[in-house]
Amino acid sequence: MLSLHTMERPAIKKNRKRLGKGQGTGQGGTAGKGHKGRKARAGGTVPKGFEGGQMPIQRRLPKRGFKNIFKVHYRVLNLAKLQEIEVDALTIQKMEEMGLIPNSGQVSSNPVKVLATVNGEFNKKIHIQANAFSKKAIEMIEQNGGKAEVV
Repeated sequence: MLSLHTMERPAIKKNRKRLGKGQGTGQGGTAGKGHKGRKARAGGTVPKGFEGGQMPIQRRLPKRGFKNIFKVHYRVLNLAKLQEIEVDALTIQKMEEMGLIPNSGQVSSNPVKVLATVNGEFNKKIHIQANAFSKKAIEMIEQNGGKAEVV
């Protein structure tokens, strides 16, 4: 017995377009490519960004900016963060372990620089080893009897 849920769909086979095979195909003459021009010819693909011979936009617009490939990107540690921490010596490894500076991804290979506090208050004797220090940071550390050591 044939019911609605057991019926099968008849096989649908659509004939492909037979381009360039005469007027009877419905695609005769120009084979659906319009009249003349680059896209009507064999291999007539147009490059991306091609504007028909007009000066392309990437050449019409001026160049802007400059990216210095030699710029050093530091992981920064501010002395204000060290004001609350109870340690008398800090190395780069110790800073990473304590979470004072980032230590994951591409940033982990960047050198560490210690900067002075914004308000200018730092009164702690501490020995810090880092890759770089600002002048004011060195001055503030040594003023309190600490040591700023460049590694």
